[in-house]
Amino acid sequence: MNVWLAEIARAWRASVRRPGFLLLASGVLALGIGASMAVLTLIQNTVLRPLPVPHAERVVVLGPRWDNGHVGGISPHEYQYLGPPEGLRSLGLAHFGAAVNIAGAGDPAQVPVIRIDRHLLPTLALRPVLGRNFSAQEDGPGGPRAVLLGYHLWQRVYGGDAGVVGRRLDIEGRPHTIIGVLPAAFNKLLGPGDVILPIALPVASRDYNHNGAIAIGRLADDVEVATVAAQADAHERAMFRDMGMGGNWARPRFGAEPLADAFQQQTQPMLMVFLASALIVLLIALVNLANLMLLRALSRNHDQAVRGALGAPLLRLMLPALGEGLLVGACGTLLGMALAAAALAILQGFIPAYWLWGGSIHIGAGAWLLAGGIGLLGALLAALLGLWRSRGASTLEELRQGGRNGIGSHSGRLSRALVVAQVALAAVLLGTAGVFMHALYDASRVQLGYDQHNVLTFELAPVRGDYPDMASVLDLSHRLEQRLRAVPGVTGAAVTTNLPTSDDNYGSFNNGMRTPAGDEFQAQLHGIGQGFLKLFAVPLREGRDFANGDVRGGEPVAIVSQDLAERYYRGHALGQVIDVEIPNGTPVRARIVGVVGATYQRGPLQPHQPVVYLPLAQMPAATMAVFRQFESLRFALRGRGNPADWSAGVRAAVAEVAPRQPIARLRTMHSIVLATTAEARLNLMLIGVFASLALLLAVAGLYAVMAVAVAARERELGVRLALGAPPARLARLVLRGGLLQIGLGLAIGIAATLGLSHAFMALPLMMLNGTRGFDASVVGGVCVALALAGLLACLLPALRAARVPPMRALRGE
Repeated sequence: MNVWLAEIARAWRASVRRPGFLLLASGVLALGIGASMAVLTLIQNTVLRPLPVPHAERVVVLGPRWDNGHVGGISPHEYQYLGPPEGLRSLGLAHFGAAVNIAGAGDPAQVPVIRIDRHLLPTLALRPVLGRNFSAQEDGPGGPRAVLLGYHLWQRVYGGDAGVVGRRLDIEGRPHTIIGVLPAAFNKLLGPGDVILPIALPVASRDYNHNGAIAIGRLADDVEVATVAAQADAHERAMFRDMGMGGNWARPRFGAEPLADAFQQQTQPMLMVFLASALIVLLIALVNLANLMLLRALSRNHDQAVRGALGAPLLRLMLPALGEGLLVGACGTLLGMALAAAALAILQGFIPAYWLWGGSIHIGAGAWLLAGGIGLLGALLAALLGLWRSRGASTLEELRQGGRNGIGSHSGRLSRALVVAQVALAAVLLGTAGVFMHALYDASRVQLGYDQHNVLTFELAPVRGDYPDMASVLDLSHRLEQRLRAVPGVTGAAVTTNLPTSDDNYGSFNNGMRTPAGDEFQAQLHGIGQGFLKLFAVPLREGRDFANGDVRGGEPVAIVSQDLAERYYRGHALGQVIDVEIPNGTPVRARIVGVVGATYQRGPLQPHQPVVYLPLAQMPAATMAVFRQFESLRFALRGRGNPADWSAGVRAAVAEVAPRQPIARLRTMHSIVLATTAEARLNLMLIGVFASLALLLAVAGLYAVMAVAVAARERELGVRLALGAPPARLARLVLRGGLLQIGLGLAIGIAATLGLSHAFMALPLMMLNGTRGFDASVVGGVCVALALAGLLACLLPALRAARVPPMRALRGE
């Protein structure tokens, strides 16, 4: 045993004295471990993180199934009809709407709200940290006004005061009694909600709107999700039959799925792409490590032959390589985990909050164990591969040649095959990064259809107690517009229900439309004040802008986007009429007085949607009431200089016109547009990092093989030079061998990339506007990048081959 330890210690000392190989091999392994452990930790903290509720695996979402198979929002009417179905212990409802205005807790503020029924907290098995849940009376129409505080608001505004229960909080100008404080787990699960209000459904709701509400149930013991899904579908089909709706409505369309799956449907596909990319990088690193260990073992052939001739047993001959493998594995693991921790610390600031369930990223003990296992086992297997491939070297021949045999043909073929595999895998990652880069490049060239520069925006939800109806809202908007135009530096101001581009789910308002020909379709419905189109420089293609006479009581008028006019009016929309559906009412028929250019509501990465503009003064009261449940009014200002400089003036103007009215999300239009591409840019950054690592590892592997090959052929190259061979010919000989490996790896990698293209482009996050997939430009870019990188990797060994001193080679003879 002491002899074995001594051999390992001797190998470690030799590695430390000449650390070049140790640093290279450990660095290669660290890159693979760092990338893979960072992504695995990210997945563990997102997809695999358990919900912050007791027995989370028994919690499900019920509702209509979307085209992608996931369960979506449910209407209050459908929720009441569910019952709940058999197999559920309980069923609760959560509704996510527009922010609300609060007062009485510091300065007036606009804060996010979640409305729930009294059954939701028992369903989630959550209890208030202070106080109690809503009572049946409070959760009914016209009941006592009660509110639960979110944990973060309680800490931020009340400083965690335990005496907050029973105090008054004004919400939308109406007094509410604070009855409790919810735990932080509630917000981690359902997202931001500083105040939680009762949903207070009537006994038989006729609200068929699916926006913003989800039904959450808890399974009874020994009941499967599929059973509850079938029960829910049977209930809803019975509801449609009772309503006299047959045909497609009577087909199965409701279902249930685990709450975690419903919430993670946005993050899962892209995280799987990141995982596949990281595993490819890890595989390239392990292949590279195997190549390096093989070359290292071949360099020891002469030493091993001498020791074998002196009678050393096989195990003792293997110990130096195995000891060096252990050292490389340990150093690579520690360095890799340090890289993973650094990468996650940087990523924490870029990752969307909804990926992490409101938590943070931390590397667990399991990741350390897995990394250690991969590092040590990978390095040992690589060392064993090197020993196995070098075992066939003839001891007698090695002793006769004095260690000048170099790489045998079989070992050389294996090294070259490993390089080809690395290049092929790198080509796959480079192709994937190329698609993202192509999409973002195309997005940067998209003309949004309006001028986004020098515009400041903010949101304002009129306090319902002060502005209960359309007339009061319009009066507030008019007075604010006039006052905002007086802010120094501001040249124009306008109000709207929707900005031309929004970076959140509530920045759009889909509405049913119908043409005189009977064509029914969905379009964005925007209520805009006078001067909106001019402020954003939306081009008027035909007709006129809204005028002073377009007010309530006058002829209803509308302006439509050019794409809507071409699609549904065959390019002749001007002067035609359009029917705008009204919630629970008769459609409003408006005359089209103008056609404007199309805009990108979801940003440059998503296709533009047809838009119908109505004068804000003519917005139907019922439509405005629905709008106010989900959205705030948006104000936009254009002027000279930096829009950020107007912020103080804007706040002062609002305080002057409406002292009790808070505002929110004061930001530039340009920042909103950038936010629409933030997640795509994060995806590109991560895939780009993986692709760069793959390219670096492939180049390092090619360089190592070519450098060792040149060193092994030094005698041959020197003799060729002595016999008159031009140095350029020898350089070309080396370059040709390296580029041949690059070309073969590229061919395999491009073929694999094209074969995977259909599956890759089916990812939800790749459904981008105008994404062309793996087209000729992406393939060409991959080929050029790898060819140039391979040329650089081969260049130094080629130059070295051309400068071999002939006399040194001849002296060896």
